Amino acid sequence: MKASMALTALALAVAAASISGAVAWTTTFTMHNLCPYPVWPLVTPNAGQPAIADASIRLDSNGLASLAFPGAAAWSGRVVPRTGCSPPAGCVTGNAPPVTVAQVSVNSAGGLAEYSVSLVDGFNVPATITPHAFDASQMCPVLGCAVDLNAACPGGARVGGGGGCMASPQFFKEMCPETRTTATDVEATPQKCFGPGELKVVFCPTN
Repeated sequence: MKASMALTALALAVAAASISGAVAWTTTFTMHNLCPYPVWPLVTPNAGQPAIADASIRLDSNGLASLAFPGAAAWSGRVVPRTGCSPPAGCVTGNAPPVTVAQVSVNSAGGLAEYSVSLVDGFNVPATITPHAFDASQMCPVLGCAVDLNAACPGGARVGGGGGCMASPQFFKEMCPETRTTATDVEATPQKCFGPGELKVVFCPTN
């Protein structure tokens, strides 16, 4: 009888560990700057979420920074690439629109990760989000805008001497269909990505 109870307890423990392992996703958050100039990414948590970085991160050309999400807890927030920063004077772009905004959310129900690049507030730096280390059955596309829209921006929509663009949503969507350009917009490619090992925000991606 005691042996049977012990085996039952062991089976329950193994099952619990298996269930725990199935949902305890660990996703690394990486930022990679491929721009020929430094970028100061500002990582801001959404309301009620803990901060995972301060405002002092500087990524020189080809610089990398890896951050940790808070364990298996759900987290969501945004990243704004700032340029030309010179504390305490501020930054040339990124402190106010026009700004490119990368949005991420991890560890929702079942380990769901959601991410997007928004041009709702304009554009200042090309950016994409690339998931890594995910099951091949998942829909985890690369999303964002790899095009330098400052160079292509219509003359009347250029801001700050060409350091930003406040063009129409139609212009942004035509140039970068894998971004969100209005409050109700979605990307051309659907996503349903569970438990990626890494989400990488790349500034000035090469492809």
